Amino acid sequence: MISSASRRVQKRVSRLTKTPPFFVRYVHWHNMRSLSAADLNPAIQKVQYAVRGELAIKAEELREKLQTENHDLPFKKVISSNIGNPQQKGLDQPFLTFTRQVSALMEYPPLAELVKGKWPQDVLDRARQLQEEIGSIGAYSHSKGVPLIRKHVAKFIEERDGFPSDPEDIFLTAGASAGVSLILNVLITPNVTGILIPIPQYPLYTATLAQYSGVALPYHLSEPEGWSTSLSEIRTALAKAEKDGVVPRALVVINPGNPTGAILDKRTMEDLVRLCEEHSLVLLADEVYQANLHRPDTHPFHSFKQVVRELKSPIPLFSFHSISKGVKGECGRRGGYFECTNIAEDVRALLYKMASVTLCPPLSGQIGVDSLVRPPRPGEPSYALWKRETDTIHDALRHRTRLMAQRLNALPGVSCVDSPGALYLYPKLELPDKAVEEANRLGKSPDTLYALQLLEETGICVVPGSGFGQKDGEHHYRLTCLCPGVEEYVSALESFHLKFLKKYGEV
Repeated sequence: MISSASRRVQKRVSRLTKTPPFFVRYVHWHNMRSLSAADLNPAIQKVQYAVRGELAIKAEELREKLQTENHDLPFKKVISSNIGNPQQKGLDQPFLTFTRQVSALMEYPPLAELVKGKWPQDVLDRARQLQEEIGSIGAYSHSKGVPLIRKHVAKFIEERDGFPSDPEDIFLTAGASAGVSLILNVLITPNVTGILIPIPQYPLYTATLAQYSGVALPYHLSEPEGWSTSLSEIRTALAKAEKDGVVPRALVVINPGNPTGAILDKRTMEDLVRLCEEHSLVLLADEVYQANLHRPDTHPFHSFKQVVRELKSPIPLFSFHSISKGVKGECGRRGGYFECTNIAEDVRALLYKMASVTLCPPLSGQIGVDSLVRPPRPGEPSYALWKRETDTIHDALRHRTRLMAQRLNALPGVSCVDSPGALYLYPKLELPDKAVEEANRLGKSPDTLYALQLLEETGICVVPGSGFGQKDGEHHYRLTCLCPGVEEYVSALESFHLKFLKKYGEV
């Protein structure tokens, strides 16, 4: 016999089972907490990447506004001088014909029949060789990259440095940035490991250190000496790390420099290698601008691989290169590589495991790397055009860099090292006190205030020095030497600077 209490329970259960499904879902939705930034990895909150930061976002907003009728902007176009992106619309550095022809044939092999007799035979031969090795570029490759292309990279390094290179030591990557991120990831023990980075530095390094909770150990470059690298600065940073309980693991060197364009002399490189030996440091050599040499007779490039081998040094070395810079400027293809020197087999195995997580680098980027390390040779059908195209780009970059440095140095309150390499200038600003006060009132760094007003009045987008790091009380900005129409471009910089000084008072 069922008690009255049991009957009441049964009635309640019956009512609940007949509750409309949408009502149950409503209750769940009503109680569900949405995803917020507070739920995310706290390390991500610390990531800053100035090259694509506030100024770049504002530039895109202004670019959109220019498309509207009756806009009130005092310029006709936005000039993206904030990033080394040579083929970006508005900068329009020409692509290299050989690279694009090989890439086109790899994307669509039947094209070979249509261009036979019209395109150079060495292009057709190169594409056929790669196709026989790779097959379709729509398929995954080896996680370290196509073996044949890694062999070509190794040969390029051997010819450049005069020392052997093993294809098994080569990892192809989605641009040099992916390689840097991979290496820093495996080197860092969160909140314990310190990485020595130059100041000013490319924001990739501080951003990646923040992402992996590494500790940045800054060492300042010497601006009065052409942004030279000082061993005493590095030793000071090492001593501070020891005092703070941080374990230094690696030294980052950017050569040629970004944002400075400085090029290391061989004696300094040798001293840096010896310092790494003394302190058991891994050396990370960012050498993506090795082809951007404006005065190669007086400021040649030497790779750290060459120096390490000449010294017979045992230091662990990772060297990075890319198709995004030089004269290729193929940023969007995402192609690069790093070479391991003096890296133990078990470490390389772990690197391979981590590289395998992302399956493989983009095949279009790998094809670009092959063209980077195997350009047309003298006597081959494509060589004359390739030489003419690359010489034209080198000459334009050299001319712009020299002209811009001369004109900027003539301005009151501006000093600028005439960069012997890379794609940038990094002028120093002496700003009026009233400008500094206004920046403080707005909660911005003074060079950010300067850069924002430059953008709003001229359409020129640069990156404030605060995004790269600088000494307290100093102000800089980085601008590229990629902009065509350099006379008009520099004139706009000059005119703005003089108006800025008039607005806030002389220095």
